[in-house]
Amino acid sequence: MRRRALLAAPALLAAPARAMDAWPDRPLRFVVSAQVGGVSDILVRIFESRLRERLGQPLYVDPRPGAGGQIAAESILRANDGHSVLVNHIAGHGIGSSLHRNRSYDPLRDMPGVVRICSMPNVLIVRSETGISSLADLLARIRAEPRRATFSSAGSGTSSHLSGVLFGQIMGVEVTHVPYRGTAPSMLAVLNGDVLFNIDNAPTSRPHVASGALRAIGVSTAARARTMPDLPTLQEQGVPGFDVASWYGIAAPAATPRAVTAKLASVFLEALEDPGIVARLAEIGAEPWPLGTEAYNAFMRAEVARWAPVVAASGATVD
Repeated sequence: MRRRALLAAPALLAAPARAMDAWPDRPLRFVVSAQVGGVSDILVRIFESRLRERLGQPLYVDPRPGAGGQIAAESILRANDGHSVLVNHIAGHGIGSSLHRNRSYDPLRDMPGVVRICSMPNVLIVRSETGISSLADLLARIRAEPRRATFSSAGSGTSSHLSGVLFGQIMGVEVTHVPYRGTAPSMLAVLNGDVLFNIDNAPTSRPHVASGALRAIGVSTAARARTMPDLPTLQEQGVPGFDVASWYGIAAPAATPRAVTAKLASVFLEALEDPGIVARLAEIGAEPWPLGTEAYNAFMRAEVARWAPVVAASGATVD
């Protein structure tokens, strides 16, 4: 009943063609599922001037954190006004489809993708004082001291949690997950020596690696990160098939006219060819990873299928 109520908002499919020609005719609302200052918020700021220039309307960020992105998505589905979109990512549209058992909506069906924007590699890090300087060292430590083979995450079901689970599965070692409430306390746990390692977004650990407090062991993506070309990948060091990145894009209610989503997608795809915007993405550790609407939705379906068995193995669920 709740899902039916959400999707019963005014349908935009019946809007006259001439109204779509004038879109947008009022400010655009970009809803993010994190606090102000998070990656999703920063991404909108990077593209803000280009969007304003091409679409002729101002925009604003509406942060609605909590419930694994459900609060943010539901606010857009209720509005269904053609001027509200979601900055979506791996947590909500990739991992979340298997993690959340009682969602009031289906992310891929009710809030499909408009355009994929960028990716952000994760990095496996350890405390420098451990003396671990390579993946071989880490594996030796895990096998020698299995009770201390712990890793932190930003919370159960997050990409940092499932990256650790996947690492253990591939390498055939048992590692114990220690969840925290957010990225900052998760990183602090490594800094304090409360856990052995962490696999999370590169920008989070960058200042601590630069200061020497943490050591970066390897990048989670199949190819080396452009922003860290000297850091080898985990695959290079013997973790076969390990290819994990936090990705970000734009999603909108399924009832949004194709003319609207096509127009919005074209602006982002054009912007991702701008060297200035690419440079600003690099500043936060992100890399352009553009995909149009159809390809983006196919990619997300593959991500859901890919992460489902990892979620099942982790035992993580959210009611």
